[in-house]
Amino acid sequence: MGNIVVYIALFHLSIVIAEIPTRQLFGSPNVAPDPKADSPALPNIPPARLPKPCQATEPEAGSPALPPIPPANSPNEESRGRVFDVTEYGAVADGEKESSSAFLAAWKAACNYAGNATFLIPEGIFLLGPISFDGPCLNNLSPNIEIRGTLLAPGSLDAFPSSAWIAFRNLYGFNLTGSGTGKARIDGKGEVEAWKRSSCEKSMNCNRLVASLYFFEVSHATISNITLANSKGFHLNIYVSDNIDVYNVNISAPPDSPNTDGVHIGESSNITIASSTIGVGDDCVSIGPGSINISVSGIQCGPGHGISIGSLGKYKNEKDVIGIKIENCTINGTQNGVRVKTWPGSPPGRASNITFQDISMINVSNPIIIDQDYCPSSSCNKSKPSMVKLTDILIKNITGTYNTKSAVSLLCSSGVPCQNIHLVDIKLNYTGPELGRLALGHLSTRGNVKGLKISNSKF
Repeated sequence: MGNIVVYIALFHLSIVIAEIPTRQLFGSPNVAPDPKADSPALPNIPPARLPKPCQATEPEAGSPALPPIPPANSPNEESRGRVFDVTEYGAVADGEKESSSAFLAAWKAACNYAGNATFLIPEGIFLLGPISFDGPCLNNLSPNIEIRGTLLAPGSLDAFPSSAWIAFRNLYGFNLTGSGTGKARIDGKGEVEAWKRSSCEKSMNCNRLVASLYFFEVSHATISNITLANSKGFHLNIYVSDNIDVYNVNISAPPDSPNTDGVHIGESSNITIASSTIGVGDDCVSIGPGSINISVSGIQCGPGHGISIGSLGKYKNEKDVIGIKIENCTINGTQNGVRVKTWPGSPPGRASNITFQDISMINVSNPIIIDQDYCPSSSCNKSKPSMVKLTDILIKNITGTYNTKSAVSLLCSSGVPCQNIHLVDIKLNYTGPELGRLALGHLSTRGNVKGLKISNSKF
């Protein structure tokens, strides 16, 4: 029996509830209301442990200024324990003398200290080359890290033998925080050279990306009250780690800076990103393969590419993504809003139990998008569909304004269906140029969709 092709005209959707059965979908369907259908609740994701995120409020018209990050209180002397000041080991706060040797000497002393210890970067400007703070420390008790000054990276990519500027490896139980009256700023100096190289969006074999902060095999840590700016690549990369809380962090880079994701998470579990301001040239937050139980809340996102799960399926043997909750965020002036993206021609994979809820959009392009044909370069294998299966995705209480033809785009794989996609309480208003009634505010679908439900929504 041949495929059934359905063509339905587009119009401004005002939907009470609708359910679309399994079928092959093409174009942009008009979904008829069905007020008797219910939208079953998806499994709850465990709440983040700490801190309690700020609750985003409904924005007024326009583009409001993002709230400043409050200053941190200095830790009390008892919790600080013995202080290991990098300037006492030879670091010079003049912004010119490279100080990685002094930083490592102070770290070695703090890491081997039998008691509470604080690794202190005082006020001033420190030029710091690539460095790795490695553990485990004595008795598996890592020193806390207190930043009061500014760290500057070398501008040249030749100074970096690996893809990390400041790395933390094999550590347990520590806090990295900004305090005092200093700026607590970590500046990657990406504008000097890195951003001028070819972007990974133009080539799959792009130049090495250097993350400003890289956490590898780190467990039970917090990152708070710091500013990350102008990274050569990801600003914060959390990989093969668990139980990490990030809050009150300010991340910034120009909107045209390539590959400067704010926070990237991969192969990690029980990660909380909360109460932070992120405006960059790529995703504010990106969640990669192997991410489990991730909470993102209270984020002011923009400029950038929005908040994304993926990309997924680029490499073989990627681990599943399970239990992602993104809520209480404001996304302002970004290229995308909330997004799931997978590569065409990908090996089998899975992403499931995903929630986007209570999110305000301000003049956003593509506010809700599932893209299983994601191909930022020209070398993708588009002859085969993505084999990453997306299931149990709840998108609820998304409000605000957008400026593109499609408010909701479900570009699913033709190989494995998107399954159990629920859109609830979506209220999005088109604010772009006048395109005619039939072209405004619609749902665009493609590929194989199974169990799509839409309720109480208008877009």
